[in-house]
Amino acid sequence: MLRGDFGESIRTSAPILPEILSRFKVTAELTILAAIISWIIAIPLGVLAAVKRNSWVDRFVRVFALLGVSVPGFALSILLILVLSLCFHYFSPLGYVGFFEDPIRNLEIMILPAFILGISISGSVMRMTRSSVLEVLRQDFIKTVRAKGASERVAIFKHALRNALIPIITLIGMQIGSLLGGAVIVEQIFSLPGLGQMTLTGINQRDYPVVQGCVLFIAFIYVLVNLLTDLLYAYIDPRISYD
Repeated sequence: MLRGDFGESIRTSAPILPEILSRFKVTAELTILAAIISWIIAIPLGVLAAVKRNSWVDRFVRVFALLGVSVPGFALSILLILVLSLCFHYFSPLGYVGFFEDPIRNLEIMILPAFILGISISGSVMRMTRSSVLEVLRQDFIKTVRAKGASERVAIFKHALRNALIPIITLIGMQIGSLLGGAVIVEQIFSLPGLGQMTLTGINQRDYPVVQGCVLFIAFIYVLVNLLTDLLYAYIDPRISYD
């Protein structure tokens, strides 16, 4: 492993690492799109729920977050496929086209599975954002900011949200790492040739070197993402220093 030699596949006798790297591009794109969709949905709604605490908006956000946490990705995938096909006669395209080959076709293929994964992880981020922002809004320095005449938008987004980002960033880092392994079923449903589908195929074929290589590679990326998350703390919060 340290020499970059993950062995050869029992079924094809091909080196495993080049295949992992080619498949990882698909999984990485799916993970990044899902994370962006999750942030776009979860962080604004979480902040809104904290600001409108105990209102109907807050209740709606909490119910939505609960559904996002409770409904598994594979169930949501099948449900959306049924709804889109039966009600709107839309069928998600199968296969995969690289982004640099055809960007429009690529996004058309990737947007639905990315949206499903994004919804699946947005519930946790939404709940964490709400609780973190609520905790910061109770602190004295927010009262000082408001007393100095700052607008509510500045007090919330410039001061409260930034100070509430540490636990949110921690959760996001963990979710990005888990998405790499959690995309297995979604990739299989939408026929995406990613790392998850490669792992599942290796399991079904009893190709142990392939499964071992995929698991080790996913674990390495998970550790790397969490390391980058820790380094990001110092940028977000000047009180944290690694000197």
